[in-house]
Amino acid sequence: MATETTDAGGEVSAGYDAGGAGDTQGGSGRSAGGAGYDANDARDTGAGSAGPGGAGGGAARPASGGGTEVTPEAVRAEVRAWLAEAWDPDLPLAEWRRRLVDAGWAVPSWPADRYGRGLPGWADGLVAQELDAAGAPGPPVGVGMVLAAPTLLAHASDDLVRRLVPGTLTGELTWCQLFSEPGSGSDLAGLTTRAVRDGDEWVVDGQKLWSTSAHHADYAMLLARTDWDAPKHAGITYFALPLRQPGVDVRPLRQMNGYASFNEVFLSGARVPDRNVVGAPGDGWRVARTTLAHERRFGTIERPRRDRAGRAAAEAVAEADEHMAAYVWYPQRAGRVDLVVEQARKTGRAADPIVRQKVAALLTLERVHRWTARRAAAARARGRPPGPEGSLGKLAASQVARAAAEVHALVAGPAATIGGEEGAAGGLVAEVLVSVPAQSIAGGTDEIQRNIIGERVLGLPAEKQIDRDRPFRDVLRSTQLGGEDSNPQ
Repeated sequence: MATETTDAGGEVSAGYDAGGAGDTQGGSGRSAGGAGYDANDARDTGAGSAGPGGAGGGAARPASGGGTEVTPEAVRAEVRAWLAEAWDPDLPLAEWRRRLVDAGWAVPSWPADRYGRGLPGWADGLVAQELDAAGAPGPPVGVGMVLAAPTLLAHASDDLVRRLVPGTLTGELTWCQLFSEPGSGSDLAGLTTRAVRDGDEWVVDGQKLWSTSAHHADYAMLLARTDWDAPKHAGITYFALPLRQPGVDVRPLRQMNGYASFNEVFLSGARVPDRNVVGAPGDGWRVARTTLAHERRFGTIERPRRDRAGRAAAEAVAEADEHMAAYVWYPQRAGRVDLVVEQARKTGRAADPIVRQKVAALLTLERVHRWTARRAAAARARGRPPGPEGSLGKLAASQVARAAAEVHALVAGPAATIGGEEGAAGGLVAEVLVSVPAQSIAGGTDEIQRNIIGERVLGLPAEKQIDRDRPFRDVLRSTQLGGEDSNPQ
Protein backbone atom coordinates (compact mmCIF):
# COMPACT_ATOMS: atom_id res chain seq x y z
CA MET A 1 0.00 0.00 0.00
CA ALA A 2 2.20 2.79 -1.20
CA THR A 3 1.90 6.25 0.19
CA GLU A 4 4.05 9.34 -0.02
CA THR A 5 6.52 11.08 2.22
CA THR A 6 9.43 13.38 1.47
CA ASP A 7 12.84 11.87 0.88
CA ALA A 8 16.09 12.98 2.42
CA GLY A 9 16.93 15.06 -0.61
CA GLY A 10 13.71 17.06 -0.51
CA GLU A 11 11.97 15.53 -3.52
CA VAL A 12 8.62 13.93 -2.87
CA SER A 13 9.04 10.18 -2.77
CA ALA A 14 6.91 7.14 -2.31
CA GLY A 15 6.23 5.88 1.17
CA TYR A 16 3.84 3.19 2.28
CA ASP A 17 0.59 2.99 4.19
CA ALA A 18 0.09 0.31 6.81
CA GLY A 19 -3.52 1.36 7.21
CA GLY A 20 -5.00 -1.95 6.26
CA ALA A 21 -5.57 -2.71 2.61
CA GLY A 22 -2.47 -4.51 1.51
CA ASP A 23 0.11 -4.60 -1.20
CA THR A 24 -1.19 -4.54 -4.73
CA GLN A 25 -0.84 -7.60 -6.89
CA GLY A 26 0.06 -10.68 -4.89
CA GLY A 27 2.77 -13.02 -6.05
CA SER A 28 1.45 -15.39 -8.66
CA GLY A 29 1.00 -19.06 -7.96
CA ARG A 30 3.71 -21.54 -8.81
CA SER A 31 3.57 -22.80 -12.36
CA ALA A 32 3.39 -26.49 -13.05
CA GLY A 33 5.78 -28.18 -15.37
CA GLY A 34 8.90 -28.44 -13.26
CA ALA A 35 10.99 -25.54 -12.05
CA GLY A 36 14.30 -25.02 -13.73
CA TYR A 37 15.44 -22.52 -11.11
CA ASP A 38 16.26 -23.45 -7.53
CA ALA A 39 13.64 -21.71 -5.39
CA ASN A 40 15.92 -21.68 -2.36
CA ASP A 41 18.71 -19.54 -3.76
CA ALA A 42 17.68 -19.19 -7.41
CA ARG A 43 20.92 -20.54 -8.78
CA ASP A 44 20.50 -21.16 -12.49
CA THR A 45 20.30 -24.94 -12.80
CA GLY A 46 20.45 -25.08 -16.54
CA ALA A 47 16.82 -24.29 -17.28
CA GLY A 48 17.70 -21.30 -19.37
CA SER A 49 18.80 -23.22 -22.43
CA ALA A 50 17.67 -21.66 -25.62
CA GLY A 51 14.53 -22.87 -27.31
CA PRO A 52 13.86 -22.31 -30.99
CA GLY A 53 14.87 -18.82 -31.92
CA GLY A 54 16.20 -18.11 -28.43
CA ALA A 55 19.44 -16.58 -27.39
CA GLY A 56 19.91 -18.82 -24.36
CA GLY A 57 20.17 -17.74 -20.75
CA GLY A 58 19.28 -14.12 -21.43
CA ALA A 59 22.34 -13.51 -23.57
CA ALA A 60 22.54 -10.31 -25.56
CA ARG A 61 20.59 -10.32 -28.78
CA PRO A 62 20.25 -7.70 -31.49
CA ALA A 63 17.32 -5.37 -31.11
CA SER A 64 14.59 -6.11 -33.64
CA GLY A 65 15.03 -4.12 -36.78
CA GLY A 66 18.81 -4.44 -37.03
CA GLY A 67 19.36 -0.71 -36.59
CA THR A 68 16.58 0.34 -38.95
CA GLU A 69 13.41 2.09 -37.83
CA VAL A 70 11.21 -0.28 -35.83
CA THR A 71 7.58 -0.38 -36.92
CA PRO A 72 4.59 -2.25 -35.47
CA GLU A 73 4.22 -4.15 -38.71
CA ALA A 74 7.82 -5.35 -38.59
CA VAL A 75 7.54 -6.42 -34.96
CA ARG A 76 4.31 -8.31 -35.66
CA ALA A 77 5.89 -10.10 -38.57
CA GLU A 78 8.96 -11.04 -36.54
CA VAL A 79 7.08 -12.37 -33.52
CA ARG A 80 4.66 -14.29 -35.74
CA ALA A 81 7.55 -15.96 -37.53
CA TRP A 82 9.15 -16.84 -34.21
CA LEU A 83 5.87 -18.24 -32.83
CA ALA A 84 5.41 -20.40 -35.91
CA GLU A 85 8.71 -22.06 -35.08
CA ALA A 86 8.75 -22.00 -31.28
CA TRP A 87 5.18 -22.36 -30.01
CA ASP A 88 4.10 -25.85 -28.97
CA PRO A 89 0.86 -25.99 -26.96
CA ASP A 90 1.84 -29.33 -25.40
CA LEU A 91 4.94 -27.94 -23.71
CA PRO A 92 4.95 -27.54 -19.92
CA LEU A 93 4.25 -23.90 -19.07
CA ALA A 94 7.67 -23.33 -17.50
CA GLU A 95 9.47 -24.72 -20.53
CA TRP A 96 7.42 -22.56 -22.90
CA ARG A 97 8.11 -19.45 -20.87
CA ARG A 98 11.82 -20.20 -20.85
CA ARG A 99 11.71 -20.17 -24.64
CA LEU A 100 9.84 -16.87 -24.47
CA VAL A 101 12.42 -15.38 -22.10
CA ASP A 102 15.43 -16.68 -23.99
CA ALA A 103 14.17 -15.15 -27.22
CA GLY A 104 13.46 -11.79 -25.57
CA TRP A 105 9.73 -11.82 -26.27
CA ALA A 106 8.57 -12.02 -22.63
CA VAL A 107 9.22 -8.27 -22.16
CA PRO A 108 10.48 -7.03 -25.53
CA SER A 109 10.90 -3.44 -24.32
CA TRP A 110 13.63 -4.50 -21.89
CA PRO A 111 17.27 -4.11 -22.97
CA ALA A 112 18.57 -6.77 -25.33
CA ASP A 113 21.21 -7.86 -22.82
CA ARG A 114 18.62 -8.14 -20.02
CA TYR A 115 16.10 -10.66 -21.36
CA GLY A 116 14.39 -8.25 -23.76
CA ARG A 117 14.84 -7.05 -27.34
CA GLY A 118 15.42 -3.33 -26.85
CA LEU A 119 12.12 -2.41 -28.49
CA PRO A 120 9.92 0.64 -27.74
CA GLY A 121 7.41 0.43 -24.91
CA TRP A 122 4.49 -0.11 -27.26
CA ALA A 123 5.97 -3.45 -28.33
CA ASP A 124 4.97 -5.13 -25.04
CA GLY A 125 1.26 -4.76 -25.72
CA LEU A 126 1.63 -5.63 -29.37
CA VAL A 127 3.53 -8.85 -28.62
CA ALA A 128 0.94 -9.75 -25.97
CA GLN A 129 -1.72 -9.47 -28.67
CA GLU A 130 0.21 -11.79 -30.96
CA LEU A 131 0.77 -14.33 -28.19
CA ASP A 132 -2.94 -14.30 -27.43
CA ALA A 133 -3.82 -14.71 -31.09
CA ALA A 134 -1.56 -17.76 -31.26
CA GLY A 135 -3.04 -19.20 -28.06
CA ALA A 136 0.31 -18.94 -26.29
CA PRO A 137 0.55 -17.85 -22.64
CA GLY A 138 2.59 -14.78 -21.80
CA PRO A 139 4.53 -13.99 -18.62
CA PRO A 140 2.89 -14.62 -15.23
CA VAL A 141 0.70 -12.14 -13.37
CA GLY A 142 1.65 -10.91 -9.92
CA VAL A 143 4.11 -8.68 -8.09
CA GLY A 144 7.03 -10.64 -9.48
CA MET A 145 6.42 -9.25 -12.95
CA VAL A 146 4.84 -5.96 -11.95
CA LEU A 147 7.16 -4.88 -9.12
CA ALA A 148 10.12 -7.17 -8.39
CA ALA A 149 11.48 -7.71 -11.89
CA PRO A 150 11.42 -4.03 -12.95
CA THR A 151 13.05 -3.03 -9.65
CA LEU A 152 15.78 -5.65 -10.02
CA LEU A 153 16.35 -4.59 -13.60
CA ALA A 154 16.83 -0.97 -12.53
CA HIS A 155 18.97 -1.45 -9.41
CA ALA A 156 20.26 -4.98 -8.84
CA SER A 157 23.72 -6.32 -9.62
CA ASP A 158 24.23 -8.37 -12.75
CA ASP A 159 24.61 -11.45 -10.56
CA LEU A 160 21.30 -10.87 -8.79
CA VAL A 161 19.50 -10.16 -12.05
CA ARG A 162 20.88 -13.39 -13.52
CA ARG A 163 19.84 -15.43 -10.48
CA LEU A 164 16.34 -14.05 -9.91
CA VAL A 165 14.90 -12.38 -12.99
CA PRO A 166 14.67 -15.39 -15.37
CA GLY A 167 12.76 -17.49 -12.82
CA THR A 168 10.51 -14.52 -12.10
CA LEU A 169 9.71 -14.10 -15.79
CA THR A 170 8.78 -17.77 -16.09
CA GLY A 171 6.73 -17.86 -12.89
CA GLU A 172 9.00 -20.40 -11.26
CA LEU A 173 9.95 -17.85 -8.60
CA THR A 174 7.10 -15.98 -6.92
CA TRP A 175 7.24 -12.83 -4.81
CA CYS A 176 5.53 -10.80 -2.13
CA GLN A 177 6.18 -7.37 -0.65
CA LEU A 178 7.39 -6.75 2.92
CA PHE A 179 7.22 -2.98 3.35
CA SER A 180 4.46 -1.95 5.81
CA GLU A 181 4.82 -2.36 9.57
CA PRO A 182 2.52 -1.93 12.59
CA GLY A 183 4.39 1.20 13.71
CA SER A 184 5.00 2.85 10.33
CA GLY A 185 1.92 3.70 8.31
CA SER A 186 2.04 6.50 5.79
CA ASP A 187 5.57 7.23 6.93
CA LEU A 188 7.20 4.10 5.56
CA ALA A 189 10.66 5.54 6.14
CA GLY A 190 9.97 5.20 9.87
CA LEU A 191 10.21 1.40 9.63
CA THR A 192 12.00 -0.43 12.45
CA THR A 193 12.54 -3.94 11.09
CA ARG A 194 16.32 -4.24 11.32
CA ALA A 195 19.01 -6.17 9.51
CA VAL A 196 22.45 -6.68 11.06
CA ARG A 197 25.48 -7.77 9.04
CA ASP A 198 26.90 -11.18 10.02
CA GLY A 199 29.76 -12.12 7.69
CA ASP A 200 28.37 -12.74 4.21
CA GLU A 201 24.78 -12.57 5.46
CA TRP A 202 22.33 -10.20 7.13
CA VAL A 203 20.18 -11.25 10.09
CA VAL A 204 16.67 -9.77 10.01
CA ASP A 205 14.26 -9.19 12.90
CA GLY A 206 10.92 -7.39 12.83
CA GLN A 207 7.29 -7.56 11.74
CA LYS A 208 5.60 -6.72 8.45
CA LEU A 209 1.90 -6.31 7.60
CA TRP A 210 -0.53 -6.40 4.67
CA SER A 211 1.52 -8.75 2.54
CA THR A 212 -0.48 -10.54 -0.13
CA SER A 213 0.65 -14.05 -1.06
CA ALA A 214 3.44 -14.22 1.53
CA HIS A 215 2.11 -17.67 2.43
CA HIS A 216 3.28 -19.18 -0.85
CA ALA A 217 5.91 -16.78 -2.21
CA ASP A 218 9.53 -17.80 -2.70
CA TYR A 219 11.02 -14.32 -2.25
CA ALA A 220 10.06 -11.04 -0.64
CA MET A 221 10.97 -7.46 -1.51
CA LEU A 222 12.09 -6.47 1.97
CA LEU A 223 12.91 -3.06 3.42
CA ALA A 224 14.92 -3.14 6.66
CA ARG A 225 16.88 -0.60 8.68
CA THR A 226 20.62 -1.23 8.58
CA ASP A 227 21.96 2.07 9.95
CA TRP A 228 20.31 3.63 13.02
CA ASP A 229 22.76 6.53 13.09
CA ALA A 230 21.71 7.80 9.65
CA PRO A 231 18.56 9.88 9.01
CA LYS A 232 15.54 7.67 8.51
CA HIS A 233 15.55 7.74 4.69
CA ALA A 234 19.30 7.08 4.48
CA GLY A 235 19.52 4.06 6.79
CA ILE A 236 17.29 1.65 4.86
CA THR A 237 18.43 -1.28 2.72
CA TYR A 238 16.41 -3.21 0.14
CA PHE A 239 16.78 -7.00 0.13
CA ALA A 240 15.57 -9.95 -1.93
CA LEU A 241 14.70 -12.16 1.06
CA PRO A 242 14.31 -15.95 0.63
CA LEU A 243 11.09 -16.78 2.49
CA ARG A 244 11.33 -20.55 2.75
CA GLN A 245 13.55 -20.66 5.82
CA PRO A 246 13.37 -20.86 9.62
CA GLY A 247 12.77 -17.48 11.20
CA VAL A 248 9.95 -16.51 8.81
CA ASP A 249 6.45 -16.95 10.28
CA VAL A 250 3.51 -16.03 8.02
CA ARG A 251 0.05 -15.61 9.55
CA PRO A 252 -3.20 -14.69 7.74
CA LEU A 253 -5.18 -11.55 8.64
CA ARG A 254 -8.99 -11.70 8.68
CA GLN A 255 -10.71 -8.66 7.14
CA MET A 256 -14.09 -7.16 8.05
CA ASN A 257 -15.52 -8.35 4.72
CA GLY A 258 -14.78 -11.95 5.69
CA TYR A 259 -11.77 -12.51 3.44
CA ALA A 260 -8.20 -13.21 4.48
CA SER A 261 -6.18 -11.94 1.53
CA PHE A 262 -3.31 -10.46 3.52
CA ASN A 263 -0.71 -11.72 5.94
CA GLU A 264 1.44 -10.50 8.79
CA VAL A 265 5.00 -11.77 8.65
CA PHE A 266 7.22 -12.17 11.72
CA LEU A 267 10.97 -12.22 11.08
CA SER A 268 13.06 -13.72 13.89
CA GLY A 269 16.67 -14.28 12.94
CA ALA A 270 15.84 -14.69 9.25
CA ARG A 271 18.92 -14.65 7.05
CA VAL A 272 19.55 -13.12 3.66
CA PRO A 273 22.83 -13.31 1.70
CA ASP A 274 24.70 -10.06 1.23
CA ARG A 275 24.67 -10.70 -2.51
CA ASN A 276 20.85 -10.33 -2.30
CA VAL A 277 21.09 -6.64 -1.43
CA VAL A 278 19.34 -4.67 -4.19
CA GLY A 279 21.37 -1.56 -4.89
CA ALA A 280 23.73 -0.72 -2.04
CA PRO A 281 23.35 -0.85 1.76
CA GLY A 282 21.65 2.35 2.89
CA ASP A 283 20.27 3.03 -0.59
CA GLY A 284 17.01 1.17 -0.06
CA TRP A 285 14.79 4.23 -0.10
CA ARG A 286 15.81 5.10 -3.65
CA VAL A 287 15.24 1.49 -4.73
CA ALA A 288 11.87 1.37 -2.96
CA ARG A 289 10.73 4.44 -4.85
CA THR A 290 11.10 2.47 -8.08
CA THR A 291 8.94 -0.35 -6.70
CA LEU A 292 6.30 2.06 -5.44
CA ALA A 293 6.20 3.99 -8.70
CA HIS A 294 5.41 0.74 -10.53
CA GLU A 295 2.87 -0.16 -7.85
CA ARG A 296 0.81 2.89 -8.68
CA ARG A 297 0.38 1.88 -12.31
CA PHE A 298 -3.33 1.27 -12.41
CA GLY A 299 -5.07 -1.00 -14.89
CA THR A 300 -6.69 -4.37 -15.29
CA ILE A 301 -5.08 -7.79 -15.00
CA GLU A 302 -5.54 -9.90 -18.09
CA ARG A 303 -6.42 -13.49 -17.25
CA PRO A 304 -5.34 -16.27 -19.62
CA ARG A 305 -8.23 -17.42 -21.79
CA ARG A 306 -9.88 -20.71 -20.85
CA ASP A 307 -10.72 -21.75 -24.40
CA ARG A 308 -7.14 -22.66 -25.31
CA ALA A 309 -5.96 -26.20 -25.93
CA GLY A 310 -2.75 -27.74 -24.67
CA ARG A 311 -0.79 -28.24 -21.47
CA ALA A 312 0.84 -24.80 -21.33
CA ALA A 313 -2.50 -22.99 -21.58
CA ALA A 314 -4.13 -25.22 -18.95
CA GLU A 315 -1.25 -24.63 -16.53
CA ALA A 316 -1.40 -20.87 -17.16
CA VAL A 317 -5.11 -20.83 -16.28
CA ALA A 318 -4.47 -22.82 -13.08
CA GLU A 319 -1.63 -20.47 -12.13
CA ALA A 320 -3.80 -17.39 -12.70
CA ASP A 321 -6.70 -18.88 -10.74
CA GLU A 322 -4.43 -19.46 -7.74
CA HIS A 323 -3.08 -15.94 -7.98
CA MET A 324 -6.48 -14.28 -8.41
CA ALA A 325 -8.08 -16.15 -5.51
CA ALA A 326 -6.70 -13.49 -3.17
CA TYR A 327 -8.35 -10.75 -5.21
CA VAL A 328 -11.87 -12.12 -5.62
CA TRP A 329 -13.25 -9.22 -3.56
CA TYR A 330 -11.36 -6.47 -5.40
CA PRO A 331 -14.24 -5.67 -7.80
CA GLN A 332 -16.37 -4.96 -4.71
CA ARG A 333 -13.57 -2.79 -3.31
CA ALA A 334 -13.74 -0.76 -6.54
CA GLY A 335 -17.49 -0.17 -6.04
CA ARG A 336 -19.10 -2.44 -8.66
CA VAL A 337 -20.32 0.42 -10.80
CA ASP A 338 -21.46 -2.20 -13.30
CA LEU A 339 -24.29 -3.29 -10.96
CA VAL A 340 -25.80 0.13 -10.30
CA VAL A 341 -28.15 0.52 -13.28
CA GLU A 342 -29.32 -3.09 -13.07
CA GLN A 343 -30.06 -2.75 -9.33
CA ALA A 344 -31.92 0.53 -9.84
CA ARG A 345 -34.19 -1.18 -12.36
CA LYS A 346 -34.72 -4.28 -10.22
CA THR A 347 -35.70 -2.24 -7.17
CA GLY A 348 -37.98 0.10 -9.10
CA ARG A 349 -35.83 3.13 -8.25
CA ALA A 350 -34.77 3.86 -11.83
CA ALA A 351 -37.55 6.47 -12.27
CA ASP A 352 -36.66 8.36 -9.08
CA PRO A 353 -35.15 11.70 -10.22
CA ILE A 354 -32.67 11.82 -7.33
CA VAL A 355 -31.50 8.28 -8.03
CA ARG A 356 -31.19 9.06 -11.73
CA GLN A 357 -29.04 12.12 -10.98
CA LYS A 358 -26.77 10.15 -8.66
CA VAL A 359 -26.42 7.29 -11.15
CA ALA A 360 -25.64 9.69 -14.01
CA ALA A 361 -23.01 11.48 -11.92
CA LEU A 362 -21.42 8.16 -10.96
CA LEU A 363 -21.27 6.88 -14.54
CA THR A 364 -19.75 10.19 -15.66
CA LEU A 365 -17.09 10.01 -12.96
CA GLU A 366 -16.28 6.41 -13.84
CA ARG A 367 -15.95 7.24 -17.54
CA VAL A 368 -13.56 10.12 -16.83
CA HIS A 369 -11.49 7.79 -14.62
CA ARG A 370 -11.23 5.31 -17.48
CA TRP A 371 -9.92 8.06 -19.75
CA THR A 372 -7.28 8.91 -17.15
CA ALA A 373 -6.25 5.26 -17.04
CA ARG A 374 -5.99 5.17 -20.82
CA ARG A 375 -3.76 8.25 -20.83
CA ALA A 376 -1.46 6.55 -18.34
CA ALA A 377 -1.42 3.38 -20.45
CA ALA A 378 -0.61 5.42 -23.56
CA ALA A 379 2.29 7.08 -21.71
CA ARG A 380 3.69 3.68 -20.73
CA ALA A 381 3.32 2.47 -24.31
CA ARG A 382 5.52 5.39 -25.38
CA GLY A 383 8.16 4.20 -22.95
CA ARG A 384 7.64 6.81 -20.21
CA PRO A 385 8.37 5.62 -16.66
CA PRO A 386 5.52 5.67 -14.13
CA GLY A 387 4.84 9.20 -12.92
CA PRO A 388 2.32 11.28 -10.99
CA GLU A 389 -0.48 10.18 -13.28
CA GLY A 390 -0.60 7.07 -11.11
CA SER A 391 -1.61 9.23 -8.15
CA LEU A 392 -4.27 10.98 -10.22
CA GLY A 393 -5.69 7.64 -11.23
CA LYS A 394 -5.49 6.21 -7.74
CA LEU A 395 -7.33 9.19 -6.26
CA ALA A 396 -9.97 8.99 -9.01
CA ALA A 397 -10.49 5.28 -8.30
CA SER A 398 -11.15 6.09 -4.63
CA GLN A 399 -13.67 8.75 -5.60
CA VAL A 400 -15.47 6.35 -7.94
CA ALA A 401 -15.61 3.64 -5.28
CA ARG A 402 -17.05 5.93 -2.60
CA ALA A 403 -19.60 7.38 -5.00
CA ALA A 404 -20.63 3.86 -6.07
CA ALA A 405 -21.11 2.77 -2.44
CA GLU A 406 -23.29 5.81 -1.81
CA VAL A 407 -25.46 5.06 -4.86
CA HIS A 408 -25.75 1.38 -3.95
CA ALA A 409 -26.94 2.32 -0.46
CA LEU A 410 -29.43 4.85 -1.90
CA VAL A 411 -30.85 2.30 -4.35
CA ALA A 412 -30.98 -0.73 -2.06
CA GLY A 413 -32.00 1.01 1.16
CA PRO A 414 -31.81 -1.17 4.30
CA ALA A 415 -31.26 -4.27 2.16
CA ALA A 416 -27.78 -2.91 1.36
CA THR A 417 -26.63 -4.04 4.80
CA ILE A 418 -27.80 -7.65 4.41
CA GLY A 419 -25.19 -10.18 3.36
CA GLY A 420 -25.77 -13.51 1.65
CA GLU A 421 -28.37 -14.45 -0.94
CA GLU A 422 -31.12 -12.49 0.80
CA GLY A 423 -29.22 -9.23 0.43
CA ALA A 424 -29.15 -6.83 -2.51
CA ALA A 425 -27.50 -8.38 -5.58
CA GLY A 426 -27.09 -11.63 -3.65
CA GLY A 427 -25.13 -9.90 -0.91
CA LEU A 428 -22.68 -8.17 -3.23
CA VAL A 429 -23.92 -4.70 -2.27
CA ALA A 430 -23.23 -5.40 1.41
CA GLU A 431 -19.77 -6.61 0.43
CA VAL A 432 -19.23 -3.39 -1.51
CA LEU A 433 -20.07 -1.28 1.54
CA VAL A 434 -17.52 -3.02 3.78
CA SER A 435 -14.83 -3.31 1.07
CA VAL A 436 -14.83 0.18 -0.46
CA PRO A 437 -12.96 1.84 2.47
CA ALA A 438 -9.89 -0.20 1.50
CA GLN A 439 -9.79 1.52 -1.89
CA SER A 440 -8.78 4.77 -0.20
CA ILE A 441 -5.91 3.04 1.62
CA ALA A 442 -4.48 0.35 -0.68
CA GLY A 443 -1.78 1.65 -2.99
CA GLY A 444 -1.49 4.85 -0.93
CA THR A 445 -4.06 6.80 1.07
CA ASP A 446 -6.07 9.56 -0.57
CA GLU A 447 -4.34 12.13 1.62
CA ILE A 448 -0.96 10.96 0.40
CA GLN A 449 -2.07 11.03 -3.24
CA ARG A 450 -3.12 14.65 -2.75
CA ASN A 451 0.32 15.40 -1.37
CA ILE A 452 1.91 13.89 -4.46
CA ILE A 453 -0.36 15.80 -6.81
CA GLY A 454 0.13 19.05 -4.91
CA GLU A 455 3.91 18.82 -4.76
CA ARG A 456 4.83 17.04 -8.00
CA VAL A 457 2.07 18.23 -10.33
CA LEU A 458 1.08 21.65 -8.96
CA GLY A 459 4.51 22.56 -7.60
CA LEU A 460 3.29 23.44 -4.10
CA PRO A 461 5.86 23.55 -1.27
CA ALA A 462 6.63 20.26 0.43
CA GLU A 463 5.63 19.59 4.01
CA LYS A 464 8.29 20.48 6.55
CA GLN A 465 9.87 17.55 8.36
CA ILE A 466 11.76 18.10 11.59
CA ASP A 467 13.31 14.62 11.59
CA ARG A 468 14.92 14.75 8.15
CA ASP A 469 18.50 15.27 9.33
CA ARG A 470 18.35 13.54 12.70
CA PRO A 471 19.88 10.12 13.34
CA PHE A 472 16.97 7.71 13.31
CA ARG A 473 17.75 6.41 16.79
CA ASP A 474 17.00 9.95 18.09
CA VAL A 475 13.62 10.24 16.34
CA LEU A 476 10.56 9.80 18.58
CA ARG A 477 8.40 6.99 17.21
CA SER A 478 4.94 5.66 17.97
CA THR A 479 6.34 2.45 19.47
CA GLN A 480 8.16 4.52 22.08
CA LEU A 481 5.07 6.45 23.20
CA GLY A 482 3.78 3.40 25.05
CA GLY A 483 7.11 2.76 26.74
CA GLU A 484 8.62 0.39 24.18
CA ASP A 485 11.91 1.36 22.56
CA SER A 486 12.75 -0.54 19.40
CA ASN A 487 16.23 0.96 19.07
CA PRO A 488 18.89 -1.74 18.91
CA GLN A 489 21.27 -1.85 21.84
